[in-house]
Amino acid sequence: MHIGLQIPSFKYPGGTAAIRPTLKEIVTTAEESGFYSLWVMDHYYQIKGLFGEAYTDPMLEAYTTLGCIAGLTEKAYLGALVTGVIYRHPSVLMKMINTLDILSGGRAYFGIGAAWYEAEAKGFGIPYPSTSERFEQLEDNLKLAKALWNSDETSFTGQHFTAPAITNNPRPLSTPHPRIMIGGTGPKKTLRMVAQYADACNIGDWVGAANMQRAIDTLKEHCETLGRDYDTVEKTTLGTVHLSGDDTVDSVINRIKGLSGMGFTHAIFNMPDVYKITPLEIFAKEIIPAVAEL
Repeated sequence: MHIGLQIPSFKYPGGTAAIRPTLKEIVTTAEESGFYSLWVMDHYYQIKGLFGEAYTDPMLEAYTTLGCIAGLTEKAYLGALVTGVIYRHPSVLMKMINTLDILSGGRAYFGIGAAWYEAEAKGFGIPYPSTSERFEQLEDNLKLAKALWNSDETSFTGQHFTAPAITNNPRPLSTPHPRIMIGGTGPKKTLRMVAQYADACNIGDWVGAANMQRAIDTLKEHCETLGRDYDTVEKTTLGTVHLSGDDTVDSVINRIKGLSGMGFTHAIFNMPDVYKITPLEIFAKEIIPAVAEL
């Protein structure tokens, strides 16, 4: 079982001036501790209620932050969990993913989803189309990624985007390309797109164990329908661990064992007090070694 760290909060003691040194300590310690991957959210507002925060609390732009993390680390895989399709033109987004992959030495994931934070989009003046159109945009993004990564230059026409002469120079270092991860559990569209286009899925554990299992089973059905080898899809999940709160080392290990039993191979966690560094040290000493062979 791989263990990943999501960093969704930048509200650290010391305010804005403390963000860079705190983030540096978090990501370098996490990598030294054996975390397989490092993730940030793709938001401009903070999620209201996350760790008790308000929407006006500190939030950094995802890909600028990932570029910084790429320069601070050497081994951990990097990604946005997950990129909202409405925030960037697809051609520009592909250039950003390629750049991240090259400058990280081939460590980028292309995490993407249909976006959901309507208040954030409207607050920033970003168009927020209907659910059906956002999913059409998601499929356009996925088709563009596949077409671009198959060549040095391509002409793309989708339902909502065109790119008459998009280039792939320099090509990403990941082989055959950065892993595509789609976030969400929608049975008809999201999981079908995972089976058709993606290398990984991400399922949040807040939907509950029964719904997580149902999503995994639905993904398997889509793979069978499309002739995709189900075992080639990396199954990842996202959850919160609070070792200074109600969680214990044993409860976290048992939780990870449960995820493994469902078929997940990559468990990503965020931690309300990760800036204290102690939670990372506990993971390094007691949790990551205990679940490594799952």
